[in-house]
Amino acid sequence: MSVPVAFPAALAYGVCDFAGGLAARRAPVLVVTLVAQTAGLLVLLPALWLLPGQPSVTTFALGALAGIAGTAGLLLYLRALAVGPMGVVAPLSSVVGAGLPLVAGVLSGERLGPLTVLAIVVALVAILLATAGTRRDAAATTGLLLGLAAGVGFGLFFVGLGATSDDSGLWPLLAGRVTSLTLVTALVLRHRLPLRTRRAVLQPELAGPAAPVPVPAPAPSPVGLMIVSGIFDSMANVLFLLSARLGDLGVSAVVVSLYPVVVVLLARVVLRERLTGMQLASAGLALGASVLLAAVG
Repeated sequence: MSVPVAFPAALAYGVCDFAGGLAARRAPVLVVTLVAQTAGLLVLLPALWLLPGQPSVTTFALGALAGIAGTAGLLLYLRALAVGPMGVVAPLSSVVGAGLPLVAGVLSGERLGPLTVLAIVVALVAILLATAGTRRDAAATTGLLLGLAAGVGFGLFFVGLGATSDDSGLWPLLAGRVTSLTLVTALVLRHRLPLRTRRAVLQPELAGPAAPVPVPAPAPSPVGLMIVSGIFDSMANVLFLLSARLGDLGVSAVVVSLYPVVVVLLARVVLRERLTGMQLASAGLALGASVLLAAVG
């Protein structure tokens, strides 16, 4: 029952991440997150009545903790997408984000099946290949490391939401959104970041000095990208919470982890991003690990 709801969540997360990552190339990550979180809150408020629930102190506490973890993951992730190759950063972070709920399940008494073990091995190989095959510059390496750290934040976000009671409705998401918005607003004010963006064009990610340079395409409005990111983020969160309550948390988390497919496709179509052979192998293995994890359910 959870998989049909989790797949649309993966699609929504993919659109959210691509739009947010593209906006982060032209504006400070904190500003992108602030605008996106605000847009997401405006979408979430009316949705509270679509799934009635009983708020409680525990619900708000778990939602707030999940919001802190998710915000940290999002900030790291957007920065990773801004400086590193999207086609590698997204799959790696998704594998880590899907793995943590599985680890939580093991610690609570669940047993890993053969497919899960195989997926973990494939994921580790993907991480090694991504590190070995990335561009030999500080930005690419930083992007991969930030992507892995972001996956930890996403995984803790999933675990936190999964711990909430089924009768709490969407209140955990509201608590998480308010907490994250408060934190990001405080960071923006502390750093005195201007709410402005840079004009830019879409430049492709090329794989070598001999690659042809295409004519740059006009870039969409960064503010519009931020708003789109926030709207799809709230939609994805709602769908994920519903899927986790309809079935198993681990299954929902790993199905949602297929969102990099959307990011990779959008990066290739919109940005015409090209990856090295090692990076292509890494992305393919990471996506394969996500598929194997989804097959567990």
